[in-house]
Parts: sequence; C-alpha cells; structure tokens
Amino acid sequence: MGKLSRDKRDVFYRRAKEKGYRARSAFKLLQLDSEFGLFENVTRAVDLCAAPGSWSQVLTDKLMGKQQQNEQEKLNTSLKEGGDLEDAKQGGTISERHPTIVAVDLQPMAPIDGVLCIQGDITSYETAQAILEPFENNERAQLVVCDGAPDVTGLHDLDEYLQSQLLIAAIKITTHVLVDGGTFVAKIFRGRHAGQLYAQLKMLFERVSIAKPTSSRNSSLESFVVCQNFRGGEKFRNLPLDGDTVLESDNIAPHIPPFFACGDLSGWGEESGIVMDADKSYPMDEKDFVAPVAPPIYQPHLAQEYQEKLKTKDTTQKQ
Repeated sequence: MGKLSRDKRDVFYRRAKEKGYRARSAFKLLQLDSEFGLFENVTRAVDLCAAPGSWSQVLTDKLMGKQQQNEQEKLNTSLKEGGDLEDAKQGGTISERHPTIVAVDLQPMAPIDGVLCIQGDITSYETAQAILEPFENNERAQLVVCDGAPDVTGLHDLDEYLQSQLLIAAIKITTHVLVDGGTFVAKIFRGRHAGQLYAQLKMLFERVSIAKPTSSRNSSLESFVVCQNFRGGEKFRNLPLDGDTVLESDNIAPHIPPFFACGDLSGWGEESGIVMDADKSYPMDEKDFVAPVAPPIYQPHLAQEYQEKLKTKDTTQKQ
C-alpha cells in the first residue's frame, strides 16, 4: 500500500487494511465482479503478477466462500428430501474438492491460505507449465486475472507502452493456461494505441469490454479489460511467449469495446449514506491508524541482493 499522506487519507486504502486486504486494489476486483459476475461457477483461477496478493485474497474469499455456500445448499436440499448426512457425503452431495487458486509473480509473495504461490517469469514456458501442474486431470484455469503494472514514470506514452508489453505477456501465457470459454481480466492503460490491443483481444475472445471501477482514481490512466469466452482451439491456444505483439497478422479488424463504470460511491458493504470517493482525501486521526496487513518481505532497494541470495542458495542445494 502507498506511503504518501494522500494514500493514508484515501478511504479505500484505509478500508482495505480494516478488512484485512493487502492493498486497496482488492476493491477493484470486487467491483468488476459486481458488474460481470466473474466468479460464477469458477473453481480454478490464476492470478498473474499477484504481489502483494490482494486479488488472490479476493479469489480465496469468493471461491472458497461460494463453494461452502453451494455445498450447504446441496446438503440442506438432501436433508429436506429425507437424506442422511453420511449418505450425502458418500453420495457426492458434499464435494471434497476445493477450488484451486494459483498466484504468480516475479517477486516473492507472503503466503495466503488456499493459494499456491509461484515465483516465476510469465514470459517463461516453465512458468506456464508450473501453473498447470496443480490442476487435476490436465484441466485449465477458468479465470485468469492480472493487476500487474510497471513502475510509472509520469510520461504517459512510455507508461502506456510498458503496460501494453506487460499485458501482452499476460495474454500470451493465458493462452497456455485458460480453458476454452474462460475469462481473462487485466489492467490496461488507455491511450491512443490501445485500440490495437482491443482488436487483437477480440480475435481471442468473443466479448471484450473495458471497465473503470469507482475505486480506481479518475486521475489514473488505468482501466480494466474484461475478456469473456476464450475461443481457444488450435488457432489461439499456446501462442508463442516471445515477441511484442499478440497475433502476427495484418488482417485484424478494428474493435471499439463497450465501456462500463463499475461500482458506486456507496462503498463496498458499507452503511447506507456513507460515500467512498477514491479521488477525495478524508480526515484521519492517529487512532484510525491500522498496521499493514502484510509487510514487504524485503525492501525494494535490496531486490538485487535478495535475488543473488536465492541463486546462491539454489546452487548450494544442487551441490
């Protein structure tokens, strides 16, 4: 989470800590789900560029909670029909299989219960294979999300380019791990060249939409692309992970996706009348301070030293 005084006065920043989320971005995924129903019938999900893990936390809460709710409904129905609890378990009314959630990031991430964390590069075939290993019976993920973004420079054209390259990498590895008919959600910086990405995404997915959650500041370039019903097949599955474009083709029709504003100013699960505005600073008393949910594993300026220690450790173990 942010360190600026503006961030500390930001209502979503503070509410995220109060609710146990590692970052305010958790509300963005919640608001996207409220508009598109992203978690409906999903039991296998992948979170790319996951650190610090707020989106993985939302996936855990939603998928685990939905499974428990569905199983309770099935159990209640079985018992109403005169069934027995043990018979319901043996007959498969109560599932023993939990949702599978995989989080991937180049940086180490503090563990989350119910989430398999993989430290890897999303431009690597080894990472794509590692993502698929936890899924049973050669299954693939039904939902892939990516909230990754480069360190912004303030130069909009450069930031848009860097973000587009990260998004392209996320799209390509998604073609390796997403089931046909699956959903892909990722951050995008809307700019004058974003139309090229929209057109290529429309080739891969039947429906492509752009959404801006109210928890995302208006001053930010970010929006989120929501791609539904992955076409897959031999043509669009397992695309090469190298290159700086999604599809190598000159015959891609332009596409203007619909735009959605997600969420409202009433907050998320707040009392009626309480307004949560991402662009407004709210007064804060010292008593309102809440400690970070998950402090960083290491300081950013020590990243190179940390990576060297990991390499040394791996070399020692191999010997």
